[in-house]
Formats: sequence, structure tokens, C-alpha cells
Amino acid sequence: MEVKGTAMAGTLESSDAQVTVEPGTNGIELTIESSVINQYGRKIRATVMETLERLDVKNAKVTVVDKGALDCTLKARVEGAVFRSNGITENLPWGGAIR
Repeated sequence: MEVKGTAMAGTLESSDAQVTVEPGTNGIELTIESSVINQYGRKIRATVMETLERLDVKNAKVTVVDKGALDCTLKARVEGAVFRSNGITENLPWGGAIR
């Protein structure tokens, strides 16, 4: 799936994450901000990258501002931002393979 526009999902509340996606041309450019980056940075990165791969996103600029979100929350925020960037707002295939 192509990221067609800039979109955001999530909040900056505790136990959430704010994910912003923008069109890109040089693969996935991922930026993560988190107060727990030293403890969970690798896991946050892996979760975001796996979700983008499952959605078949090849090129995008992705920014994650993590406030202690669980993996399921990170996945939902990434999916939500990617769907919004494509104008998909109904019949969302949450957690399903999109190809």
C-alpha cells in the first residue's frame, strides 16, 4: 500500500502513541521518540516495521511519539495512520493482511 498523504493516528496521552506517516521515496524512514527508548526501542521499531511490512508499505516517513503504548496499540496506530493517508475510512480491515 502506498502512503499517499500525511496522516496521523493516536494521542500523546499516557499508554498511547502518536504515529504520523508521510509519503517517502527512500524506503522506510522511521523516527522514534520515547521515554523508554533504552528499554523498549528495539521492540517498538520491530513492531512498527512488521506492521508496515504486513501493509506492504515500501516508502514512507514514519514518526512515532511513544508514551508507553503496548504492541497492540502501536499496531493499531500505524494501521490507522496508513489507512487515513489513503482516505480509507470505512470497512477497515483491522489486523488483516492487505495485499
